[in-house]
Amino acid sequence: MRVINPDHRLIAHKLTYLRDERTDSPTFRRLAEELMTLLAYEATREVRVEPFAIRTPVAPTTGIKLSNPKPLVVPILRAGLGMLEGMVRLLPSAEVGFLGMQRDEETLEPVTYANRLPEDLSGRQVYVLDPMLATGGSMADAIHYLLERGADDITAVCLLAAPEGIAHLEESVGTAACPVTLVTGAIDERLNEVGYIVPGLGDAGDRLYGLAQ
Repeated sequence: MRVINPDHRLIAHKLTYLRDERTDSPTFRRLAEELMTLLAYEATREVRVEPFAIRTPVAPTTGIKLSNPKPLVVPILRAGLGMLEGMVRLLPSAEVGFLGMQRDEETLEPVTYANRLPEDLSGRQVYVLDPMLATGGSMADAIHYLLERGADDITAVCLLAAPEGIAHLEESVGTAACPVTLVTGAIDERLNEVGYIVPGLGDAGDRLYGLAQ
């Protein structure tokens, strides 16, 4: 498994304000989208393309276009929705699927509650979006699910990652038959005793959308 942690001052700048507990939800959502676009630029460096013949106002030439089948973007609900707009802004022709997963707060294990994905992902590049790679359980389960459906190139994109989550993902999918890449804005210190990333930014879903009543 390849891990990409871009060294970019704009990424660090936006992460600083995302981490700040004084940042309100509207600002948090905007920053998450902006940061996602920066990470998407790194994540799509190897997006599949094919030659495309065109004519400019001056002469014919050959450029490139995205290959078929188009990439699939899969936000993990609910927090992954806060990253979706930033991704499709850069990759507007991609298809979008949804995977609903949440963490059991007692066992810290992921539970799947929703799935809106194509049955057959053969030959597809897939980008999985989840703000926090904490224990790594949800992301590992999501990647295994996509592999079972035939995905042959998977990139996970996270705003933050913990070393424990990266280690779990490496152990779980590091030997997968297809390439798996993790792109993250930062690798933080550790997980605390209740499975939150330290220093982290708190619960990304709650900070994006508020507490459900």
